[in-house]
Amino acid sequence: MIIQKPKGTKDILPDEIYKWQYIESIVSEIFENAGMKEIRVPVFEHTELFSRGVGETTDVVQKEMYTFEDKGGRSITLRPEGTAGVVRSYIENGMSSQATPIKLWYEMPMYRYENVQKGRLREFRQFGTEVLGTSSYLADVEVITLGNKIFEALNIPNIKLNINSIGCSECRKKYQEALRDFIRPNLDTYCDTCKTRFEKNPMRILDCKEKKCKELNQGAPIILDYLCEECRTHFENVKKLLTNLEISFEIDSSIVRGLDYYTKTVFEFVSEDDGLTVLGGGRYDGLVKEVGGQDTPAVGFAMGVERLLDLFEKYNGEEIQDYNMDLYIATVGEEANLCATKLIMTLRDEGLLCEKDICERSLKAQFKYADKKKARFVLTIGDDEVKNNCAKLKDMENGEETEVGLKAEEIVNKIF
Repeated sequence: MIIQKPKGTKDILPDEIYKWQYIESIVSEIFENAGMKEIRVPVFEHTELFSRGVGETTDVVQKEMYTFEDKGGRSITLRPEGTAGVVRSYIENGMSSQATPIKLWYEMPMYRYENVQKGRLREFRQFGTEVLGTSSYLADVEVITLGNKIFEALNIPNIKLNINSIGCSECRKKYQEALRDFIRPNLDTYCDTCKTRFEKNPMRILDCKEKKCKELNQGAPIILDYLCEECRTHFENVKKLLTNLEISFEIDSSIVRGLDYYTKTVFEFVSEDDGLTVLGGGRYDGLVKEVGGQDTPAVGFAMGVERLLDLFEKYNGEEIQDYNMDLYIATVGEEANLCATKLIMTLRDEGLLCEKDICERSLKAQFKYADKKKARFVLTIGDDEVKNNCAKLKDMENGEETEVGLKAEEIVNKIF
């Protein structure tokens, strides 16, 4: 019996990896041009980091984490999201002593045990950015504009930006009491998960995906009506600057995001094709302190690469092509093999994507291989060609053959 990959995982095969590489190159360039530096953190962390950082009442912590004990009896969790690990690294490595703000980005695999569906796997990759050390609304707008820039650069239309503010810990207290008063009369009708969240974090109830809970939440109080003066001013400044930058947005008071660390501005970029969120983020001013650091404001976002790739292919499927072979060197005889081996090393140094036979195939089989690999040109070298320092170069598209010397420079000039 063949051992198959685990449910919720995906093999990224050689004939599709170029699409991933293209998207990664575009997104990384956008981040780097904004002064952000890449960070890579461990694929697993102590479970406490996520239970404290992400929040014990979230679906991620309650239902979705891959948690196990290592051989030392320590509780370890595979990374379900990137922000908590980045913040842990920020604290542990003393980044607060560096020039502020600290601007970081990453592209890493994440792991969540959840229902497998289109664009949602149990092992998935995320792009993310984290800006630590500034409480200004200008930072909120900067990360939002970076998200907007990614969709523009990848030519992905029909993306809608939704924004909200969920306030700070102080103004949320009043809102949570009002929300409890609204929910309490029907609490017995909510799902069991929502019931456990009622006292600890009733805002999580608004994020419930159960149909009956969604219906019960209709008409719930709106957080925007309970913002303190500071949070209201912060949100107004975000909206004003986005408007001045001509970045369209809608206010969606239902956005609370699925992780407990968010404060003030939260936002989502949603595909209008299917209503799914492609990018989500916001401000998380209390997270650094929550996991053991100094009080440090921060803001960031994350986006699923698989979902981004699906949208990119939908609108730009034929826009990029895999890198096809520039040249294949077919050989006959030992002297020709030696000559081709030396020549191909020089041609690769010149930047050509080229191969030669390494299976000791017949000449006919070598041409068949070159055709399958979509080689643009084939250079055929035998012992006579080595002696005469000249060989035939065949254009595989039109079949034309030309004589060319066996010097790398001459071959490169013929091909380009």
